[in-house]
Amino acid sequence: MCMMQRVVFSGLGILALIAVLHNPAYIGQKIYSVLLAITAIGGASISIRQLWLQSLPEEQVPACGPGIDYMLDVFPLLEVIEMSLRGTGDCAKVQWTLFNISIPGWSLLAFTGMSIIALIILFRKRAELA
Repeated sequence: MCMMQRVVFSGLGILALIAVLHNPAYIGQKIYSVLLAITAIGGASISIRQLWLQSLPEEQVPACGPGIDYMLDVFPLLEVIEMSLRGTGDCAKVQWTLFNISIPGWSLLAFTGMSIIALIILFRKRAELA
């Protein structure tokens, strides 16, 4: 799940860079903001799932699965994504915190902030978009 969050962060960055370089007109800004909001909400969903796994009691944590490299070699991509979204025991480990917030917690805050910014851009009036 942490790898999937990194992919979503990268996707958001690339999408935002394309939007900045494209410098679209009013309708284009709305389209980019919808794409950014959907992507950020998807990343937030992955973060919430990992936070839920981290909150489980130890006896309810799913068993550890194979590594991502092995899964990509053996299974089709959609199956790898499905298995990754289910999560494994290694996703439930809190490996680092800052102010008592784990990495998926910080990711959730960042994804939420990005989606709020995208939604503000989406719902701005034309006159405000100089």
